[in-house]
Amino acid sequence: MAENGKNCDQRRVAMNKEQYNGNFTDPSSMNEKKKRDREERQNIVLWRQPLITLQYFSLEILVILKDWTSKLWHRQNIVVSCLLLLAVLIATYYVEGAHQQYVQRIEKQFLLYAYWIGLGILSSVGLGTGLHTFLLYLGPHIASVTLAAYECNSVNFPEPPYPDQIICPDQEGIEGSVSLWSIISKVRIEACMWGVGTAIGELPPYFMARAARLSGAEPDDEEYQEFEEMLEHAEAAQIGLCSRAKLAVQNLVQKVGFFGILACASIPNPLFDLAGITCGHFLVPFWTFFGATLIGKAIIKMHIQKIFVIITFSKHIVEQMVAFIGAVPGIGPSLQKPFQEYLEAQRKLHHRSEMGAPQGENWLSWMFEKLVIAMVCYFILSIINSMAQSYAKRIQQRIKSEEKTK
Repeated sequence: MAENGKNCDQRRVAMNKEQYNGNFTDPSSMNEKKKRDREERQNIVLWRQPLITLQYFSLEILVILKDWTSKLWHRQNIVVSCLLLLAVLIATYYVEGAHQQYVQRIEKQFLLYAYWIGLGILSSVGLGTGLHTFLLYLGPHIASVTLAAYECNSVNFPEPPYPDQIICPDQEGIEGSVSLWSIISKVRIEACMWGVGTAIGELPPYFMARAARLSGAEPDDEEYQEFEEMLEHAEAAQIGLCSRAKLAVQNLVQKVGFFGILACASIPNPLFDLAGITCGHFLVPFWTFFGATLIGKAIIKMHIQKIFVIITFSKHIVEQMVAFIGAVPGIGPSLQKPFQEYLEAQRKLHHRSEMGAPQGENWLSWMFEKLVIAMVCYFILSIINSMAQSYAKRIQQRIKSEEKTK
């Protein structure tokens, strides 16, 4: 793997030398030009240049639609096959018959898996801000199941309405019958699907770095450029602690291979994007990278996170935390009250006899709801800015190609 990396480095250096010798271009001036172009693109955001950003965003959508239309037109056999399969599925879904019970079951499971896999993919891109969907969705879901399990003394919640709503079963459970393993088993599907989504979300950095290495091109990606700069200055003693940590991840993945990737994926690791870039840069086989990432994130790391949340929200731990908040001098009782109200509201929601009772909105629930809305809005804004900047990059590349032909 290291030999392949060195050979690719030599080819890239040779190509750059030929380009510089043929066009008599100073490498430092080219780097400055790239830096100016990047800074110019980064200024194209909604809060600085709203009209230009929206214009470039619309044009980028048209370019993408045109490219996809052209690709689909050249793959008419695949398109026709997909349309026929879709027609069969639609007919199966709407035609009445004994098969409908299986269709409904498959539909329910498919939507459940797609929902959590989608949230996992969004978690890898950080919703544009680095705040993971584990904190917004999966973590609260596991916490709710844990609290309900201790309240109901059972995890056999009636389906439906579970998982949309957690209600205690009609038959009361035995006190102390709920175990850590039973709660882990109850949320295993949701957690594993979320982990699969996070593994899929790590593929773009891998493919980007791999394509750049094979083609000899230099993609305009900040993380990839930071990675290459780190490799160039790896021997320097002046690199900071963060760069040393990134270099340690890169060395672990490069030297240990499958088990190095597995180790990086199995623990909460904010530098794992660098592992994907490293694997793509050094041409690690796809199944080696994805297999280790899938096992690490969907199995090992997911069970670590589940156990942590379940233990944290177990009945006695929650009661101790609420009591500790109330013991804070001065503001303790005022802080303790909303937590007690929230826990009491959750307890009432788990019983059928009290489901119809009106519930006042707790400020914790209100804040969490507004946080989710704000995160989703920021994610949409980041997509608009990113696509507008992509179109600006197309314009800059077209100008460069026209200058070369003159």
